[in-house]
Amino acid sequence: MENIDETPSGMLMHGIMASIAEFYSLNLAQEVTKGLVQRASIGGTPHKAPIGYLNVRLTDANGHEVRDVQLDPDRADLIRFAFTAYATGDWSVSKLARELETRGLVTRPTPTFPAKPVTTTGLHKILTNPYYQGIVTFREVTYPGTHQPLVTPETFEQVQTILQQNHVTGDKPQKYDHYLKGSIYCGCGKKLMFERPRNHQGVAYDYFTCTGRRFKRNDCQRTAALVHRVEQSIETRYQHVSVTEDEAGQIQAVLGQVFDALAESTSDERTLLEGQKVKLEAEQVKLL
Repeated sequence: MENIDETPSGMLMHGIMASIAEFYSLNLAQEVTKGLVQRASIGGTPHKAPIGYLNVRLTDANGHEVRDVQLDPDRADLIRFAFTAYATGDWSVSKLARELETRGLVTRPTPTFPAKPVTTTGLHKILTNPYYQGIVTFREVTYPGTHQPLVTPETFEQVQTILQQNHVTGDKPQKYDHYLKGSIYCGCGKKLMFERPRNHQGVAYDYFTCTGRRFKRNDCQRTAALVHRVEQSIETRYQHVSVTEDEAGQIQAVLGQVFDALAESTSDERTLLEGQKVKLEAEQVKLL
């Protein structure tokens, strides 16, 4: 907006004004950070309150506006339930997230994003946030907060212990595989999914669960079935199923073609890797 020309004096004026603007910006950022650090040091919340709390504006006796954090009457009890339930060791994060969705826990709506159920990742962030036990963290420094905690320090530590145990034992049922996965169906028509949950002692149990009931796609009431029972049922069923000699010959021919193709691709890959090995060895000799 300034009337600056291309003369030497105009360029000097442009440089001076740019330096002043940069100083103003840096100084403002430093003052804002200093204010946030001071607010956190006295137990205040220098950021947006997490789900379960509300940022409110109050007026004191002198008519001054005071910003504070209060419990969210619609979500605080559900967040407290999430911690106490997970501390028992009987829940996984994904199952607890679905239970909270059933109980009505949703995020706070904003002008840009509507309210939606808390995801598994979002619930994990909640369970690992020390703010809920009354601690404020700012710039990697912790301070005792003045807000009302939702959980006790003992419950919070128990939750962290269980989360760490589940991480070490690999409690990720979606990562496991089974030779019947994707090929068997429930009586309602939906596929049976393979799960391997663990109890609080780390013991795994293999189940097949109806996806219709698991994800509430229909009204299926079939409970989870142990994997070994499903395998036994299929083995019993196949004892009464046989193929003719012609069908066996056709199957053998198809399998022969498949294995020949696999062997050929394996041979080509081996040749390619051997060529790369020779090239790398030559490069190694050159570098030495």
